[in-house]
Amino acid sequence: MKKALHTKSVFGCNLITALEIAQRTGFNGVEIVASKLDEYLAEGFTAEDLAKELKDRDLTAVCINDICHIESPRTEALEQMLEEAERYSAVAETIGCPYIQLVPLIEINGRPMEEILEITANNTRKICEIGAKHGVGFQLEAVAWSPFNSLKNGMALIEKVGMPNLGMVVDTWHFYASGETTFEEIASMDPSLICNVHFCDGRALGADGEMDENYLRGYYFEDGDIPLKDYAKAIRDSGYKGWWSVELVSAKHWQMNALEVAERLSKDLDKYI
Repeated sequence: MKKALHTKSVFGCNLITALEIAQRTGFNGVEIVASKLDEYLAEGFTAEDLAKELKDRDLTAVCINDICHIESPRTEALEQMLEEAERYSAVAETIGCPYIQLVPLIEINGRPMEEILEITANNTRKICEIGAKHGVGFQLEAVAWSPFNSLKNGMALIEKVGMPNLGMVVDTWHFYASGETTFEEIASMDPSLICNVHFCDGRALGADGEMDENYLRGYYFEDGDIPLKDYAKAIRDSGYKGWWSVELVSAKHWQMNALEVAERLSKDLDKYI
């Protein structure tokens, strides 16, 4: 069973503790939060050290999350993206991690979609070229409040970029919260373009109408509003056979016992995969 713990689910602890929790609670893969990776490396540890930590726990690094604002037209933003792409790709190559996540956000909202697509594709192509040198791919997340908030728009970007090392992550909360992707569309996906699955429950909007992930994704399975059985069936019907990563983004749960949180997530995920 390819079952991964997104380490943002236990964001209150450091990276190595998160790996230990994943191993102890039945996960055989992890998604590594980029900020935690940066903190680890800043203290003098190396990618080789991390590779050993993963190997010692029999864990696979599924993805490094993430490079954000890939839609930005600013030169300094692109420079930062490319620096992160080089740095994270080098780590990914060393630890055997196949993907880095790319996140489009809202810097150029309001411009024509054709222009947004063109700018984002040009940035993404440069990022993918760096990853390709390291044998690393990228998973695009269809962020619910961004212009790329649907499977259709995400696939349009992938086609525009035209690089073989770019695919998508199926994120149940983002697809549900945006309401722009059907189960039938997911079931009809080419499974080779599904890099990963972010499986989680939650609610679409807060009482104030805002999309604050730290609270709207703060639900154990079946405590939120997302029809998880329907999403699980659609993902399976696509023919996808890869990793399912549980992602609980929750300020409340980050203050709880991380081991107990991960144990609950592991058991709950088993019911669906």
